[in-house]
Amino acid sequence: MPRYALLVEYHGASFAGWQRQKGVPSVQGAIEAALAKLEPGEHTIAAAGRTDAGVHALGQVAHCDLTKDWDPFRLSEALNYHLKPDPVAILRCAHVDNAWHARFDAVERRYLFRLISRRAPLTSEAGQLWRVNHPLDTSAMQAAADGLVGHHDFTTFRSTICQAKSPVKTLDEFRVEEVPRDVGTEYRFHVRARSFLHNQVRSFVGTLERVGAGAWTPEDVKAALAARDRAACGPVSPPMGLYLAGVRYPTDPFT
Repeated sequence: MPRYALLVEYHGASFAGWQRQKGVPSVQGAIEAALAKLEPGEHTIAAAGRTDAGVHALGQVAHCDLTKDWDPFRLSEALNYHLKPDPVAILRCAHVDNAWHARFDAVERRYLFRLISRRAPLTSEAGQLWRVNHPLDTSAMQAAADGLVGHHDFTTFRSTICQAKSPVKTLDEFRVEEVPRDVGTEYRFHVRARSFLHNQVRSFVGTLERVGAGAWTPEDVKAALAARDRAACGPVSPPMGLYLAGVRYPTDPFT
């Protein structure tokens, strides 16, 4: 059976997350339903990472197995046709080896979190950014982020329902970018690692927001990390500002 890699973009507001769940809409379920329109029967796809309810993706990667040898471009076009009106798009499609796996072959995942400081509510971008109504100190947030980079026990920033075998991970990059806007200021948190714990990025951003607001210091974040205690974590940010920005493989399947 031919195997195909899919580069997927989606708006997560209308989904209960990536993973297929009985009785609620999911991104995985939407794509599998579209595949069934092309080749009747049950389909199971695997993804590089499972995103939670309300979380978006700019570059999720999944793979599927089909019986027909599809031209990758025609497959992506057909899937996009059958995915309508769901806010899911197949950006690219490629033939891959039958042993290739979207999750297990990934060597890096990148997340983006978008936060905006402005008094007025969001309208056209509602559900795409987390809004706060107070200014934030970018330098202080970056100083706190720098203390999280490296090989650490991230128990403090791990959900209590996380199923990972170990809380020890290596964070390769944590960059805070300030983007001036006509109204307010946007803050973008760029985070890169081989893999992440459940709610790790949202726990990071919620804690750093407290640093930016002046309620915490970068030293407080270091102490929270060292505590290895979930109770030491700051607030967890809401999901709407989080994006799975990209996944890297030893060889890019789409080139």
